[in-house]
Amino acid sequence: QIQLAESGGGLVQAGGSLRLSCAVSGRTFSDYAMGWFRQGPGKEREFVASITRFSGSKFYADSVKGRFTISRDNAKNMVTLQMNSLNPEDTAEYYCAAHLNGFQRIDITSVDHWGKGTLVTVSP
Repeated sequence: QIQLAESGGGLVQAGGSLRLSCAVSGRTFSDYAMGWFRQGPGKEREFVASITRFSGSKFYADSVKGRFTISRDNAKNMVTLQMNSLNPEDTAEYYCAAHLNGFQRIDITSVDHWGKGTLVTVSP
């Protein structure tokens, strides 16, 4: 079992930036592909970005491509999501996710572990 703890959410104006972090504990971090999902008000949870075990591949939702960057530090057991050019449509609860031995984009149905989420609010 692993535990995931997100941080870095908050309120930002449109056009601004935020950096989300997810600290992972409990098992070998590099065993897991890591990702970020989000759930906006009244919406279903959706994929945002994911990264394979040794950062060989990164995947992004079309809606965030070019604005968000996912990265990981296996020495620090940390995955981050740098979010730039934020707009109100990015307002959501953001969840860190882990998939054991994943080597492709993480599908929501294949997530093995979830964090509790961190709220991002983008004002117009």
